[in-house]
Amino acid sequence: MGFRRFKTQKWLWIFALLFFVLLYLLAISLPNVNSEKSNHFSDSCECSPTTGKHQLPAENAENEISDHHNNNRLAVIVPFRDRFQELIEFVPHIHKFLSNQSVLHDIFIINQSDNFRFNRASLINVGFVHISLLEKFDYIAMHDVDLLPVNPQLKYVNPGDGFALHIASPKLHPKYHYETFVGGILILTIGDFKKLNGLSNKYWGWGLEDDEFFHRMKQSGIKVLRPDNITEKENCFRHVHDSKKRVRDQQKCYDQKTASRKRDRITGLSDLSYRIDSISSLQIDTAPATLVNVFLDCNKTLTPWCSCP
Repeated sequence: MGFRRFKTQKWLWIFALLFFVLLYLLAISLPNVNSEKSNHFSDSCECSPTTGKHQLPAENAENEISDHHNNNRLAVIVPFRDRFQELIEFVPHIHKFLSNQSVLHDIFIINQSDNFRFNRASLINVGFVHISLLEKFDYIAMHDVDLLPVNPQLKYVNPGDGFALHIASPKLHPKYHYETFVGGILILTIGDFKKLNGLSNKYWGWGLEDDEFFHRMKQSGIKVLRPDNITEKENCFRHVHDSKKRVRDQQKCYDQKTASRKRDRITGLSDLSYRIDSISSLQIDTAPATLVNVFLDCNKTLTPWCSCP
């Protein structure tokens, strides 16, 4: 009887030992849940933590212009006055160019109807206020009417908050090649343009408003991206400006020359003053656009050079 009890206990110990061995093997064969979660987040996409929109990684900003497309909508804002010959060429061209890239977009021609000197920056500010009220755009392109992109590698993508995408970079623009140039075609998010208080309203006549805007972006920590993936850098654009027929207003009166070289920390969206005369829908060769006729106001105490004697 004692021998049988010993034999039974022996088999119980063997079964118990096998049971614990099986539990151990099962435990070490299960995946490490925490490890998988860690790997998943380390390989996640470069996205904005607040909006989830595409954002270019800062460390490769100059060299990483992505061809990522999403459902973001672009507002093309074109400051304008007396350039109808250029306009009838621009609207169909840019509409086709953006459509070929599957970029959702609308074109806004902001026409200065008053008798003051041309103010490109204020017109862009007016265009921004107008498109903001529509509440359907994610980013804007400040676009000259006489600069037509022809290279399909020039991508009009949303650069994401904290970045500005300068399509007409100094290496590609047919005329301007200095390092801090950000004119011609510049793309920003709605939030960043608002954060910068738009452009300065002090620049009546031709030039320098984009140079002041460069310093606004720099001091606000907005990094300028430029297309660096272009295989054919020659003839990326067609510049349709006729300098003989379209003489630029480079006159400087009062103390404009000195004032225009200073950083403007006062004017912008916050003090913009204007009146919209009319808003019309246009269609040029089946390409749609919106024409906004604007009368700008001039603070003659602050900027008497809006009308030179």
